[in-house]
Amino acid sequence: MAVVKEFTLPDLGEGLTEAQVVRWLVEVGDVVSVDQPVVEVETAKAMVEVPCPYGGVVTARFGEEGTELPVGAPLLTVAVGERDPGGKGPDAPDGRNGSQGSGNVLVGYGTQAPAARRRRVRPGDRGAAQPAGAAGPAGAPGAPVSVAVISPLVRRLARERGLDLRRIRGTGPEGLIIRADVEQAAQAAQAAQAAHASHAAPAPAPDAHAGAAVPRGAAAPAVRTARAAGRRKAEGLRVPLRGVRGAAAEKLSRSRREIPDATCWVDADATELLAARRAMNASGGAKVSLLALLARICTAALAKYPELNATVDTEAHEIVRLPGVHLGFAAQTDRGLVVPVVRDAHARNAVELSVEMARLTEAARAGKLSPAELTGGTFTLNNYGVFGVDGSTPIINHPEAAMLGVGRIAPKPWVHEGELAVRHVVQLSFTFDHRVCDGGTAGGFLRYVADCVEQPAVLLRSL
Repeated sequence: MAVVKEFTLPDLGEGLTEAQVVRWLVEVGDVVSVDQPVVEVETAKAMVEVPCPYGGVVTARFGEEGTELPVGAPLLTVAVGERDPGGKGPDAPDGRNGSQGSGNVLVGYGTQAPAARRRRVRPGDRGAAQPAGAAGPAGAPGAPVSVAVISPLVRRLARERGLDLRRIRGTGPEGLIIRADVEQAAQAAQAAQAAHASHAAPAPAPDAHAGAAVPRGAAAPAVRTARAAGRRKAEGLRVPLRGVRGAAAEKLSRSRREIPDATCWVDADATELLAARRAMNASGGAKVSLLALLARICTAALAKYPELNATVDTEAHEIVRLPGVHLGFAAQTDRGLVVPVVRDAHARNAVELSVEMARLTEAARAGKLSPAELTGGTFTLNNYGVFGVDGSTPIINHPEAAMLGVGRIAPKPWVHEGELAVRHVVQLSFTFDHRVCDGGTAGGFLRYVADCVEQPAVLLRSL
């Protein structure tokens, strides 16, 4: 007999509690094999293709494209096992029986116990699966349920909407309350409040927009909704702040709230640095990018000023100086700004840095970076010169302690060896956490970076 197994959104690691369905890779009725990617989701860190741990026939999908689902919410159900005598159950395409599945593909993956059959979602169910035989709609008062396993996201949504989780009936696995349940309960509460207000309010005056008086009673909420929709349209386009952009917004806001940052800057003559790069690339072998040379200068500067490769433990009231440099660098993609991290950058030479940064940049633009490749940085390099601007004041990538910003390299008048000449000049800006050091340390770091840019031979002392 075929067994219907439910596959839920796994824990994708790095503390992520939700993901947005970007693209389904299978349809209901498709035959899937073990570990075959079935859906592409976007988290606050990266795009991820999620493989299914079961082989069989897809019997249901949960969540339309664009829907955000919490970890543990149903993704799809798969009928696995031998074909039954009636011909209704499928054979497992990989020859495994219904009790087998894949290994631990991602955090939270693995073979699961058979799940109860679930019905397909009816129109109006908001993409959530409800156990067959469950009584009452989501949000209806019922017996108190345990709230110990509800995700932090769902708890926050309920708190913001003033809802009591004990009075919300969950439609997730084993009655788990999921995001859709909270949103449906909030809508029901708003509708009830609107209906109560419409009965209590006096008859409204004629509406200039509608051309007629608004009737008392049930029609009033609909009219108010239409007015609100008209106002929203007049305000302009609204873009959801979620996914990568939402995560960046939260991190940058936290940086501004928590870090007492300061910025210093200096102009440097990069003519010799450009000449050194040309000479290195003319010698054959792998090409070295300008960003990689700047990254190598940063690691040398951090070795000289280790106070800046640090973070602040606010609970312990301690500065934590970190033993290695994991260098983040800003990369612009179609999905927004991301910061891939080069692990152990202090142990890599310019060629190795160039190769790794090129790999990470390509993966970032393809949306294929893993969460591990986007976290754990200790210092960030931001080259905004690619946008054609001279300077900026970087926002520190929390919880790091500093960031170096690099503007465009442009020909400018410059006094060189006592005479006015046209040289290639770059503005360097350095933002630092004033808790980890004073201005003397920050100024010393930036001056060393500028000296290396102007005289690349200075780097030879640290090689």
